[in-house]
Amino acid sequence: MNKLGLYIHIPFCASKCSYCDFYSFAANDNQIDEYVKALIKSINYWSEKCRQYIVDTVYFGGGTPSFIGGQRLVKIIETIYNSFNIEPNPEITVECNPDSINEDLLLNLKKVNVNRLSIGVQAMQDNILKSLSRRHTALQAKQAVKLAKKYGFYNISLDLMYALPNQNIDMVLDSLNQMLELEPTHLSCYALKVEDGTPLAKQNPILPDEDIAADMYNAICKTLKDNGFEHYEISNWAKNGYYSKHNSRYWDLSEYLGIGSSAHSLFNGQRFEYSANINDFISGVKAIKEEQVDGFDKAEEFIMLALRTSKGINSFEYEQKFNKSFRPFTQALKKYISYGLVENKDNIWTLTETGFIVSNAILSDVLSSVE
Repeated sequence: MNKLGLYIHIPFCASKCSYCDFYSFAANDNQIDEYVKALIKSINYWSEKCRQYIVDTVYFGGGTPSFIGGQRLVKIIETIYNSFNIEPNPEITVECNPDSINEDLLLNLKKVNVNRLSIGVQAMQDNILKSLSRRHTALQAKQAVKLAKKYGFYNISLDLMYALPNQNIDMVLDSLNQMLELEPTHLSCYALKVEDGTPLAKQNPILPDEDIAADMYNAICKTLKDNGFEHYEISNWAKNGYYSKHNSRYWDLSEYLGIGSSAHSLFNGQRFEYSANINDFISGVKAIKEEQVDGFDKAEEFIMLALRTSKGINSFEYEQKFNKSFRPFTQALKKYISYGLVENKDNIWTLTETGFIVSNAILSDVLSSVE
C-alpha cells in the first residue's frame, strides 16, 4: 500500500506574533469547538478516499496546536486512528509554544502516542522575544522543554530565528547554545523574512544585511556540526535518526493530505487547498484544486526541492522517474562547482552549505536552463 502523511491545520493562537503571516488568529472556545467538529467530519470524509493508503506521519501545525489543549487534540487523533490505516508507531508531531505546554497537555498527548514535539522558541533573549510579540520568556522555554522530557517526550525539535532586528552573531550563538543545552534532537533555523501586511513590516525594521545574515548562517552550521547534528535540509538539522519524516515528504514530492483552513495537499496526483477562511471550513466548503505553483511542472519542482536537501538529486534516477534528460541541468550546475557552491559525486548533485546560502539564485538559474 502507498504511504501517506496527514497534515492537520490548527489556526488558533493566544495572540498573533508581529512577523507571522500564516493563517492564524485568536479565538474563543466556541469557535475552537466548532472547528474541531469540522475537522473530525473532514477526517471521516477523507478516510473513505484513502483506503489504499497507510498513514505513516501525522503533523499538527498552525497557528499553535498546543493552544487548543490536550483533550481536543486527543479527540482529533483518536478520530485519525479510527478512520485511517495507521502504520505501527507512526511519527506524530504537534507544534507547541512554550507558554501552552503544561502537564495536562503532555499527559493527553502521551495517551494517543504523540512522539514528537516541535517547540517555537525562536530566541533566548527576552528583549528579542518581546520585540517579536512572543508570549514566552527564555526561562519559560527552558522549563517547557524540561517538563516535556519529564513526561517522556525526547524527540523534540526547537525553532530558532536569526537575522532579526538588532541581532548580532553573538546573540544568535547565545540562543543556539542555550537551546543545545536542552539536548533537542532536531533544530529548525530560519532567517526572518518580513512579510507585507504584518505588524513587523509596518515598523519598517532595520535587519542585518545579507553578508551578516550569511555569517550567522555559517556560524549556525558550524556550531551544529560540532555538536553532532546532520544538516539534512537548508533550514533543518537533526541528530542521526531524527530527521522529520513528515517534512521530508514535502521535499521528495511524496503524498500528503492537508485538512483544515488553508491546508494544502499533494494527493492522488493533484494539488489542492482549503480556503483560508475558518467559516468556509466549518460550513463544509470542500478543498479546491490549485494551479501548479509558478508554472513549474512536477519534474522541475522535484529538482527545486531535492536540491534543498543534503541528499541532493541523482541524475539517473531523475531521468528514470520523469523520462526526461537531465543534461540541461547538468550544464547549468557544472559552472557552480569551481565556486564551491555545488558538488557532484557519482551523478548525485548537491549544494554545499555555502551554496545553500545563495540557493534561490542557483535554483532560478538552473531551472531557467530548460527554457
